[in-house]
Amino acid sequence: MSIHLVGGGASPDPAPEVYGAFLIEAAARAASVGRDPARIAIITVRDGADATHSDTLVALLSAAGEFDAHATVIDHGDELAPRALADVDGIVVGGGLTPAYLDAVMPHALELRRQVADGVPYLGFSAGAMIAADRAVIGGWQVGGVPVAPEDASEDLDELTVQQGVGLVDVSIDVHAAQWGTLSRLVAAAEAGLVDGGLAIDEDTVLVVGEGGLTVSGAGSVWRVIPAESGVIVSTLGA
Repeated sequence: MSIHLVGGGASPDPAPEVYGAFLIEAAARAASVGRDPARIAIITVRDGADATHSDTLVALLSAAGEFDAHATVIDHGDELAPRALADVDGIVVGGGLTPAYLDAVMPHALELRRQVADGVPYLGFSAGAMIAADRAVIGGWQVGGVPVAPEDASEDLDELTVQQGVGLVDVSIDVHAAQWGTLSRLVAAAEAGLVDGGLAIDEDTVLVVGEGGLTVSGAGSVWRVIPAESGVIVSTLGA
């Protein structure tokens, strides 16, 4: 099954294009075990366990198809119970403070990798996309005290920070690329040798990593950052 990485954004217009392929894969998984509609885990980690973002994700996915939402909302610093990921046909990990998501989800990294290998599709939205990488960019706006990205995109971190991620994809990911100016953070991470290049995804845009390679759908682009002898090379993968 595929890994679907969404760069954030909440516009309903491109939702069928952004989320449709994920729901098709989840429905196929559900059919293989005799279930209809697909049961999808939606995991969000928000300050005060606020369910607003979870409701937004359910609405965006519902614009692309029918499913049974199995939503779990936890507060920053709380543990994610294993039952949140049990007996589902698809897994969605939402957006918010990326370090908080990494703390909550990493104890379940092995189980996530097992489920994906067993045919359960994964969709990471914003933070959920960033932590899916082997080497996860989780925030920061400076390298050695020098600004490399807007402070508003810092994720409450000053220094650009890369940590071990869930390991669903072997390339580092950043999100809200054109909208928040985070492409420069990924460029800086590559130039500093913190990551071996990566992909920065625009809002309302999905990068699908599957057996057929990389595909892009939605309203924006995916920006590819590749290290070179004289710096980095930046190119786009258009939707």
